[in-house]
Amino acid sequence: MAEKADFSGVAWGSVEWTMLCTLYLRAYEYRSGHTVLGDRAAAEAVDRITYDFPRMKRWLRPKGNQFLVALRARRFDIWAADFIKRHPDAVVLHLGCGLDSRVFRVDPPDGVDWFDVDTPDVIAMRRKIFDERDGYRMIGSSVTEPGWLAEIPEGRAALVVAEGLLPYLTAAEVRTLLDRITTRFGVGELMFDGLPRWVVRMSKIQHWGVRDGHEIERWNPRMRLAERTTPMADYARIPLRPQRWEFRMFNAMGPMGRSSQSFRFTF
Repeated sequence: MAEKADFSGVAWGSVEWTMLCTLYLRAYEYRSGHTVLGDRAAAEAVDRITYDFPRMKRWLRPKGNQFLVALRARRFDIWAADFIKRHPDAVVLHLGCGLDSRVFRVDPPDGVDWFDVDTPDVIAMRRKIFDERDGYRMIGSSVTEPGWLAEIPEGRAALVVAEGLLPYLTAAEVRTLLDRITTRFGVGELMFDGLPRWVVRMSKIQHWGVRDGHEIERWNPRMRLAERTTPMADYARIPLRPQRWEFRMFNAMGPMGRSSQSFRFTF
């Protein structure tokens, strides 16, 4: 991609802007030299974008929040790599992928088919900074629409990644999505991050809160909670002492440290 992608028209505070913020934080974390995630692809993507990133940096003031983004992404990367190691011919569905470069961080081997799924507008943005390749495709569709699943091969183990997605759906939409996935695939895993209900009640844009994950098992008997953690729980991996102690403190604060949880389910 020789030409830069011009995102200067992305409105401040829009959904697209939040995706650029997350991308920038992962790139900043990589360039800082104190990296947890090591997202080189994000840093290279930012270099291919025309946008007022200096203004974004002044607003974000990254002193430690880049580690929150990095620790959550790293946990999902570890889970994804572990699943692919056990299922080298898997199908991976990255739902609500935004501008995440997970496929390039995990770098799945030949035999894995990886699909990044998001709305047509988001996929159009992705195509300006990322290329498809053998075994990797982008699909422009809302995840709540049923049609996109017909493009995914059946008869193989499926890994479903829904980082930063499910809280923005309603409970009915989450339940329907999970039913469609488990109906289409015989075996697989789902990993997602969820917010407690008290956080969702304070939000105007988030709709679904999760307590401890066991409600998913009641909705869908095929799904079993395998692991639950928080980004804060991995505070020891932060290389900078002030931020490491800050995250350690939040991790010890009970509900505050669990304001975002990461879940892994089998089905």
